[in-house]
Amino acid sequence: MRRNQVAVVGAAETTELGVIPNMSQIQLHADAALNAIADASLKLSDIDGFATAVETPQQMAHYLGITPTWVDGTSVGGCSFMLHVRHAAAAIEAGLCKTVLITHAESGKSMIGKQPRFTAPDSLNGQFEAPFGVYGPPSMFPIPVLRFMKTHGITHEQLAMVAVVQREWAAKNPRATMKDPITVADVLNSRMIAYPFRLLQCCLVTDGGGALILTSADRAKDFPQKPVYILGTGESVETPMVSQMKTFDSSRAFKVAGPLAFKEAGISHKDVDHLMIYDAFAHLPLYGLGDLGFMPHEETGKFIADGNTRPGGKLPLNTNGGGLSYMHSGMYGMYALQESVRQMRGIAPAQVPNAKISVCHGVGGMFAASGTIIFTNEK
Repeated sequence: MRRNQVAVVGAAETTELGVIPNMSQIQLHADAALNAIADASLKLSDIDGFATAVETPQQMAHYLGITPTWVDGTSVGGCSFMLHVRHAAAAIEAGLCKTVLITHAESGKSMIGKQPRFTAPDSLNGQFEAPFGVYGPPSMFPIPVLRFMKTHGITHEQLAMVAVVQREWAAKNPRATMKDPITVADVLNSRMIAYPFRLLQCCLVTDGGGALILTSADRAKDFPQKPVYILGTGESVETPMVSQMKTFDSSRAFKVAGPLAFKEAGISHKDVDHLMIYDAFAHLPLYGLGDLGFMPHEETGKFIADGNTRPGGKLPLNTNGGGLSYMHSGMYGMYALQESVRQMRGIAPAQVPNAKISVCHGVGGMFAASGTIIFTNEK
């Protein structure tokens, strides 16, 4: 994909975030979609491309009353929406469609109309993990994280600082679920979930959604909102958690998606003003900083603990509060994308001054997939 040829012209989340017991999952999709369409000053009839995950494109298109000429139902976990952005940008460049709507929503807390998640018995997870009690993130991540900590000298206090710093960002965000300041002691004294993770190191469980609208850069200049251009993209998948046990301290998918996006964007790490790294658990920003090439893994814990990613730091990270404090309905990637777009538009609650390049990096399927989108506000 060529740089700066496609732009985000509409971006919005659901009207409410948090606990929304009066709306089903499909209604949350529609709420986010209509908010993004209003943000772009469009009509539903203007949409000719559509992408979503979990809910099927055909069901959502029917519910919204649109008839797209291009659809994408890629569903690889929480980073699915990064992949949708990449695929949509390619489709727009190829002339398959002109205006793409990407939606996500989950009734993660209230469970109203939520699609059930199922592990097939004949899948890798079903055969080699679930029978031995390894099922779901809290039981999957701890062993690799403990090896990561031992190998790279990451302390429990440094891991706790990830949650502390992200709460500092959340305190600046009126829509964040959790805003009260916390300390390292608070984190380490919170309820144990699965060693080494305590409650404040695990993502929230909430309701909500978000939507993006993409079009060509040539058309974007005629839209009311400031265009946010797509500078670079990358994606990768690998086998599930079983494969990660070979290395423990890295995600091969991370190491493929990130460099692809940086190469396409033609930037180096020093050019990055703002960074979003999917943080379902507190260790993910550490993995991301290392696997994306910002620094060696052994430096990541100290880098965050020293305040480099907090408000006023040299590399602002997860500035909405992240999945640990902002919100996490189950698949967080859309919310990370929303914050990158807000930062590039200059309208984020905790705005990074003069930010021109934002890297948004997601993970899905227990490290089995990764997507990276690099945004800029300069054509």
